Order: sequence, then structure tokens, then C-alpha cells
Amino acid sequence: MGMSPLATVPGPRRAKARASVPARVAEAVFVPADPPRASTLALWHPGGLPDWDAPTTDLDLVVPTGFRGGAPPPSPVPDRDPALGPAPDTGPGPRDPVTVRRRRVPARLVTMTDAIPWLVGFTPTAETTASLAAWVVAARLGSDLVARGRLYPGITDAGWDTWRAGPLDAADDERLAALLAIFPTAAHAIAIAGSRPLGVLDPATAVRGLYDAIADTMVRTAAAASVSARPAYAATAEVAPTDMSAHRDWLDLTGHGLGSQEHGARPVLRLDLPEDDTRSIHATLQLRSQRDPSLVVDTADLWDAPDAVLARLGATAEADLLLALHRGAKVWAPLGRALAEARPTDFEINDAEAVDLFGPVADDLAAAGFDVLWPKTLTTSAVDVKAVVSAATPSPAAVVGSGLDLNAVLTYRWEVSLGGEALTPDELHTLAEAKRPLVRLRGQWVAADPALLARMRRGPGRVRASDALGAALAGSLRIDEDDYEVEVEGVLATLAQRLRGLDAERDHRELPEPPGLTATLRPYQRRGLAWLAEMTSLGLGGCLADDMGLGKTIQLIALHVHRHHTGVSSAPTLVICPTSLLGNWERELHRFAPGVPVRRYHGGERSLADLAPNEVVLVTYGVVRRDRPALAELTWGLVVADEAQHVKNPLARTARELRLIPSEARLALTGTPVENRLTELWAILDWTTPGLLGPLEPFRRNVAVPVERHRDPEATERLARLVRPFLLRRRKIDPGIAPELPRKTETDEIVPLTAEQATLYEAVVRETMDQITAAEGVARRGLVLKLLTALKQVTDHPALYLKQSGPLAGRSGKLAALDELLATIVDAGDSVLVFTQYVSMGRLLEQHLRDQQLESLFLHGSVPVSQRERMVDRFQAGEVPIFLLSLKAGGTGLNLTRATHVVHFDRWWNPAVEDQATDRAYRIGQDRPVQVHRLISEGTIEDRIATLLANKRDLADAVVGTGEGWIGELTDADLAELVALSRGDE
Repeated sequence: MGMSPLATVPGPRRAKARASVPARVAEAVFVPADPPRASTLALWHPGGLPDWDAPTTDLDLVVPTGFRGGAPPPSPVPDRDPALGPAPDTGPGPRDPVTVRRRRVPARLVTMTDAIPWLVGFTPTAETTASLAAWVVAARLGSDLVARGRLYPGITDAGWDTWRAGPLDAADDERLAALLAIFPTAAHAIAIAGSRPLGVLDPATAVRGLYDAIADTMVRTAAAASVSARPAYAATAEVAPTDMSAHRDWLDLTGHGLGSQEHGARPVLRLDLPEDDTRSIHATLQLRSQRDPSLVVDTADLWDAPDAVLARLGATAEADLLLALHRGAKVWAPLGRALAEARPTDFEINDAEAVDLFGPVADDLAAAGFDVLWPKTLTTSAVDVKAVVSAATPSPAAVVGSGLDLNAVLTYRWEVSLGGEALTPDELHTLAEAKRPLVRLRGQWVAADPALLARMRRGPGRVRASDALGAALAGSLRIDEDDYEVEVEGVLATLAQRLRGLDAERDHRELPEPPGLTATLRPYQRRGLAWLAEMTSLGLGGCLADDMGLGKTIQLIALHVHRHHTGVSSAPTLVICPTSLLGNWERELHRFAPGVPVRRYHGGERSLADLAPNEVVLVTYGVVRRDRPALAELTWGLVVADEAQHVKNPLARTARELRLIPSEARLALTGTPVENRLTELWAILDWTTPGLLGPLEPFRRNVAVPVERHRDPEATERLARLVRPFLLRRRKIDPGIAPELPRKTETDEIVPLTAEQATLYEAVVRETMDQITAAEGVARRGLVLKLLTALKQVTDHPALYLKQSGPLAGRSGKLAALDELLATIVDAGDSVLVFTQYVSMGRLLEQHLRDQQLESLFLHGSVPVSQRERMVDRFQAGEVPIFLLSLKAGGTGLNLTRATHVVHFDRWWNPAVEDQATDRAYRIGQDRPVQVHRLISEGTIEDRIATLLANKRDLADAVVGTGEGWIGELTDADLAELVALSRGDE
């Protein structure tokens, strides 16, 4: 899921005065008001007021003795709904017997108009206080209610028109209860005036108050006022109390039962099943006490003895019933029959009407004020269903002989059990042919999903082998948007068991170095060889996703030698890689497998004639796009995509052409299987193992969105189970992987802008923001991208932005900082890599170093392959101490372990790409500590983004947003806040 920039920016407007405390580390308290839209969010901190342009006030709080506030929760707060829960409380819970005291603190009062979007878009971090994290969750829950239309009109005690949030269904109540169970003390510590002993706002009242404030604020838009005949319930301005007082009785009656209720009665629809399947289902209306849920009374008693019932259930019991019937009849038509009776008590329903009560209608009835009560004997007689997939292929060899066809179509049948015992064929036929959702089996009523019954009537279904294999690994099969338990029989069951065993053994099973390999593999590399050999022998392929520098190349060379030595394959291997890596692959093959013929299929005289059976052909992605028909005429033993993130876009031409090259198995090599989105992982695995993750659109809808946007733990775990056998990921920091690697130190070097840079920066912001404010859609996003590029270039050097060749000295804070770093590094006899994303900046740096009498090399995309290799050799030999590299051309594949320092002159804003560049020096073979320096211009957009990047470092293990894409979606106010230049004295 993308992270909101507001997680790193205090609020929609930055205060002009000196800031003392950012809003994200402040304590938060909701301050209710009448009307709810006038409520505020109060932010306070013992170290000073939060940095927000909002009015200040003195706030009376009741806090535990010794509570100082501002303390962060013990662990990071996850960014997911719903009662994800704020982090554990920093103080005792609301019911704990503690000593409290009244405390008056200065606070900023933020209006609901400003607070709602800020809270909803806020991403809690490790430093966020528990109280603020709690209100973030509450705001998301309240906004979700409004988005679903759960609101109704009302009137406040003071007579104002107001919108209230409700009704809440069972799921809403569960989420609210989960939040209240861990609601921190500081979040509802508003002192109740005049209370003795000291009292505070009840947490449930506080949260429901925020719900109402959100409803009363969000509905009142400019459009609402323009289309409404009266200002009430539409205008943002307050309406005089007298305007609504005449409607108080009606409004109170209309909203009765929709909000939180502690008194009165809640209607219940009790369903009684007949003794045989020839009669209809009987529905009885009842009333349940809100105060004592064990007290349930039939409505017939209400009409026969009204005084006795009202005495037990409250004076509004009759209104509770009739209002709920009115609302419920709009959701479920049969209630209209009861409503038509003078004294509604009970009625009969048919099978079609009963079907509705097994779906969303039951939840809608609950929201309307009705509970549906089925007999316990029905709810405990659940039917367990699973799909059994059979593969007709007689043997594993027939399936995997030349690669498993995951697009093959298999059949599945339904297997149904009741109470753990499978149904007989006759019982299964009875169930399938049932015309009603309630079926009588073995002397009891059984509830069956009508959609399932319809599928069973259609008989055996068909499913792709890839879906069946994936279901066997993940544990469930998706059929018509529903998930079912699955059992795989025959050859696919054997294959799934083999994959699970391979997955379990891959951390232990090793293969020795094959004869012909002149290298000694590390233990984790021998385990990698064993996994690669097994997966390719099955024809399934996979992705080797080791960190950069852990030796993916040597493992693939060992695999090629192993397959030909053991006779698994007698076909050549095709390696596709970026142009800059051709020489590296050729050298590594000659060094570690001198008996293997190597051919570069590159340049003007490229040819595939007379290939040896064990030959390795090296080709670039560009040549694949041009020469795919020639490459596809051969059947390759292996096709290897090195730096496979180059094919992360499945719709790009490179990815399409790559799919048309036939091979016995396919392997992807990449240190970053997921750079931005899960669809990148889909693109890689759908090439190595076609069909495994299904079509792209269902994957995006059913997997990527739940995992990325909602952080759905079930969807995440299911995806992990599915892809784990096909993806081998080892990191340098994993225990036992690379213990010999030295220490790596990363430092953010905060550098000031020069006066020229600051002037240019502010001018660019002012001019471009004026254009952005007047633009919309694609034009606006283009202007935002233009602004980001311009600001990056200004922070690098004014000459870069102004397209000048000089002068250079004294005009850039970064250049001055780089001079200081290089002086220290070169004087110590060390070597350094300097990365920039702009080739023009690299040329300016090259010129500047030349003027300083410092020798350097500069590698960028236009440098020919042969010259690149000479540059690498010279640097590795220690002939030149400074290596300038453009990030795209030099950020992958190169082995530059001579360097002990890495400088990122500008930020790429994608930590995975940045880490790949750093790994040119910090990789196997490095025996000295590596220092990484990131140059960040103080007070600029770079400074603000730096904090955000720290939360995206686990890119391959979690899901993050798309690089800079979120910036283009910011409002004008938020964008202006993000790019504003902060002076040191502000």
C-alpha cells in the first residue's frame, strides 16, 4: 500500500512561527461540541505546541499522576483498518484504579474540516503517540460509515440541525468494540466540568462523537447547499436553533434506535423450522431489552399486556418495533406484511424469502434495527464443502516431461460432508437437487449456500492446472469469486507434495560443486544450486531473488554445468542481461567454467550458427526485442533473465517478446522482485512459471489490492504460501548468509542551500504552483512532475537547472559537501562511487573534478560496452579513485568492491533502486567497511521525503507505494506544504 505523505508533514498548513513539536508526535484529544460539526481535535505536547497553523487554547485534562505525554508506543503501529488498534497504551486503561490529577495544558484546536483528511491520510509510525494513533483509526471508521451512506438527520440538545452516523451493523459494532478495548487514556482525557470526583469523557461517547462530527462535516459541501431548498442539513453555517425546534419530536422519532442505545428494546425476527420440508418457515416478532439482552418478549405479549411489557422494556418499546418494521420493510419485503397488521406478531415466509436471510440482507436488517435469529440446531449443522481436482495424466513424468503445462484444463468435483462425515451419493444428489436453501438430511435441517447448490447442479467443473497447483499450495481454490477448500488428486498432488518438500528442505539440502566448475561455493550457494536444479528439472522455473552481491551469477553458472554433467539437458542456455553486464557474464563464465563455450549474440555480426549443446549465449534485452524470431527458432535448455526487474511491466514489448522464446525452464535473477507493486512480482513469476498466479486482472483485484491497500493478513499469507516454492530470497543480513561481509554505515549528510539555490528554489515553487493550481488531470500531473524534476536539479546545482556549463564552485551546497568528502577519501587512499540520476550532473561533476586536478571515470548509458569494461577494470585495479556513475547505467550488475565509500549525490526516491546501487561496492568480495553518504538539501522536499523513504526499505518483503506517483495526487495545499522551503530560523 502507498504511504501518505501526510505521515511526514505536520498538517495542511505550516505555521510561520518557529515550530517546536511536529503534529505526528503530539497527544490528541477529541473535543466535542454542539453542533457536532463545531467539534475540534486538540493537539498538545509537554515539549511545546504542535507545528500546525491553528488557534490555541488552554485545555483541562484528567491524566494519571506522572503521565508526561508525548511518549511513543512501544512498537510501530500497523497501517491497516479497522481496529488495527493503536499501539499499546502509554498509560493505564480507563478502568484501572489509578491516582489522577487535573492538568491545564496549552493545545492547538484543529477544525473538523482540517482534521478529518489529515487523520484519514495519516500513517502512524514508531514515534506516533498512542492517542493520535487511536483517533486515526476512529476517523477511518467514521469516514467509512459516511462513505457507505450510514447517516441520518437529527437535532442537537441546543437545537441545531445535525447529521449523525448510523446505524451501525454488527461488523461496525465489532470494530468499535475492538478499538474501545485498547483505547488509550490520553485520547479521552477531557475533564468533565464540575465533576466530583474528577471525571473524563467516556471513550465510547468520544468515539461516537467523532463519528457524528465526521458525518455532520463531510455532508455539508458547497454542492449540497446549492441544491437544497433550505439551509438546514446542507449549509456549513450554523442554523438558528428556533429553525428546527418545531421538528424535534419528528426528528427524535425518526432517529430513534439508530444511534447507540442503552435503553429501550431491539426487535428480533425469530425463525422456526417446520418438522418436514412441505411446510413454510414460521417467523415470530420479538423484542429484546437493550439493558438486559437475556430478556426477550414476543410482540404478542406487547399487545395483550402492554403495561407489563412496557414496564420491563421501556416506554418506547412500541415505537422501537414500529420504526424498525418501517425501516426493515424497505430492506426485506416480507416485513411489510407484518407492518400491515394492526398488531404485528408473526407471519409465514417461503423458500425464496428465506434465501435472502442467508446473505447481505441479514446485515442490512441488523443495521435497520432488526436481529435475525435462526434455531441453534441449524447453525450448528454446517455443511463443509471442498473441491476435489483430479488430473487424468497417469504419471508425473508425463506431466513434467518437457515442462508442466499450467494452462491445461482439469476437472473438479464437489465433496460435501456433514459433521465431518462425507455425504453419500444419494444424499449429495438430494442436496444438489434441493429447491430451497434449507435441506433436511439425516433427520436435521441443513443450511446450504444457494450459489453452491447451483454449481453442484451443473455437475463437475473445470479448472486450469495452474489454478489447481496454486490452490494446493495456498490451501483454497477460488471459484466464481468464492474461496473453497481444495484437495488435489493424482499427479498434481504428487507435484504439490514435492514442491512443499522442496520448500521445507531448501534451507538444508545442498548440491556439491559439479565437475567442471572451478569455484568453491558457499553453503548458501550450494543450497541455491540444489533448489535451482530441482525446480528446473520439474520444468517449473523460478526466481532467484538473492540480495545484490550474494553471487546469483555463479549459482547460475553452476546450474548450467550441473545440468549438462548429469544429462538433465543437452540444449544450450540463453542469458538475457543489460548491456553493461555482458562483459561480466563472459568473464565469470571463462573464470569459473572454462570448459563451457560462451558466445555474445550482440553487435553487427551476431550469429547463432553451430551452437554447441552446452554453450551459453549472452544477449541483451534490446537484441531480444529486435531478434526474437531468430532466438525463438531454437529450443533452449534454460532461458535466464538477469536483472529481471527490466521485465516488470507485463505489457511492455520486452516482456511480450521474452514469452515467445521456447525453453525447458525459465529462471529470473533479481535482487528486487518487488520494487513498487505486486504486479511486478506477477510479471516475473508469470514468465518463469506461466499461469501460476492466474490472469493479471484477477490477480490485481483479488490479491494486489487486498495486500497493498488493505494489508489483508489472510490474502498476504495465502500469496506467501503460493509464491514461496517458486521464489528463493536470501539477504545479506540473514543469519549465516554472508558473515564475512564487513560493516556498512549509512549517513544522511544534511547540507544547506546556497543563497542562489534558495532563491531559485522559491522562484520555481512560486511559478509552477501557480500553474498547477490552474491545471487539472493529466496536465496537472505533468506540471507536478516538472516541479519535482526542477527542484531536484536546483538542489543538485543551479548550473544543472539553468543548463549552464559553469562556473561551478561556490554555487551548490552539495558540491561543497562532495568536495569535503572526496578530499578526505582520496587523502586516505580510498576509492569512492558517486551516483547521480542525471547524466548532465555527472558531466558537470566530471568537469569540476578535472578542474580540481582529480582523476575520475564517468559511466553512463552512452558508453560503449568495451569501454565500460575497461573502466571497471581500471577502477578495480586502483588506477582511478573516483568513479562517477549514472544511476540507471551503473546501478546494477557491476562489481566495484574497490570502493569503500558510496555517495548518492541526489536521491532516487526508491530505496530498492538506491540499495542496488550501493551494492556495487557492498557485496561478496568486499573485505573492508563501506560508508554510504546520502546528500540531502536542508529544508527542501528532499529533507521531507527522507523520512518517508526510511519506511520503504523492506520493499521486497512488504508492499509500498509507487515511487513518486503519490505526489501527483496531492491537493494543491498539501503539495505546497511538501515543496515549501523551510528556513533555518523558522
